[in-house]
Amino acid sequence: THADRLAGGLAIMGPQARGCRDFRELLDDADVDAVCVSTPDHWHALQMMLACAAGKDVYVEKPVTLFVREGEWMQQVAQRHGRVVQIGTQQRSGPHYLRARELIRGGHIGRVTSVRMQSQRNIWPGFGNYAETTPPPELDYEMWLGPAPQRPYHPLRGIYHFRWFWDYSGGQMTNLGQHSLDILDWVLGTATLKSVTSIGGRYALTGDGETPDTQDALFEFDGWSAIWSCREASRGTEKDQTQKALTFFGTKGSLTIGRDGFVVSPDPQVPPESLIPDFLKPKRARGEQADPSPTNYLTERIEDRSGDDRDQFIRHDRNFLDCIRTREQPVSDLASGVRVANLCHLANLSLRSGRKVDWDASAQTLAGDGYPADALQRPYRAPWDRELAALGVS
Repeated sequence: THADRLAGGLAIMGPQARGCRDFRELLDDADVDAVCVSTPDHWHALQMMLACAAGKDVYVEKPVTLFVREGEWMQQVAQRHGRVVQIGTQQRSGPHYLRARELIRGGHIGRVTSVRMQSQRNIWPGFGNYAETTPPPELDYEMWLGPAPQRPYHPLRGIYHFRWFWDYSGGQMTNLGQHSLDILDWVLGTATLKSVTSIGGRYALTGDGETPDTQDALFEFDGWSAIWSCREASRGTEKDQTQKALTFFGTKGSLTIGRDGFVVSPDPQVPPESLIPDFLKPKRARGEQADPSPTNYLTERIEDRSGDDRDQFIRHDRNFLDCIRTREQPVSDLASGVRVANLCHLANLSLRSGRKVDWDASAQTLAGDGYPADALQRPYRAPWDRELAALGVS
């Protein structure tokens, strides 16, 4: 839809590549076996489904959906046409992520009771303020909007910055949040979700946009919980500079992981009663040595700094290509992408509705009533509503 981006892509790919301004031309090409959907979020589901219906295997970027019901439709279409679908959550292909998963599932840090995830940066005051205007000639804005509601063109309603508008995305919750929650799903499984509570808002950023710059989301599962925190207008202290790391807390210790590696921090083996404060005990004099460090720990300390974020992309692409040949399920299969996207959508539903969201995991629907009419499904704009209807989804 963007002539300059199309020309740039063709220049990178070389003379063997052919460009088209309407993706349906590509789907009509019988010589194309697979496609990559890396368009704005509001296009992911429909383009994936149309590609599957056209007999193509699909690599689709996260989040796979803009709202919950799209995930059900996507799985119906992919299964009906027997297509391989890989989700762009490439961290699953990192060897150190796999090693950490095996350690946690093998009990190395004990029983996991909670997970903490975070994303912090400072982009204050934001990406600017602009008036609505005429779309630039190189952008087919009507095609860019696709199934999303008709809106006047705004310079931030376009490449990259679409993420800050609810019509097209879910903010950092469905962007960086999905990456962290995906590892949580891969390691622990999220099928026992009970409820989600989220608070926050657009407190500090003055640039144009709608999604929050501050958000905390609490996820309740059967026997454990998880929290995701996002800060867009404060980078935090030096201690917080893991930025996008996530930590699994177990009864023997914790494991903190990011794209560069992970660290297992063992808990000391001490009598529980020794941790009760004793205010009658004499205060240590200045310079007096503290209690000696414990010599016994509940598990082994491990540090792995082998992570390589570029290598993860290559391995993830390789996994997709291999599965096209073998017809096996890829490491980031469609069902996992849908589960994780749902976590993100329910967190945003809680934030925007100002209430706790209860989830019926067996029925895959909201528990209780009083939710907004568009809580799980939004309409597609014409003519894309007809494309959806032709897919025969329910």
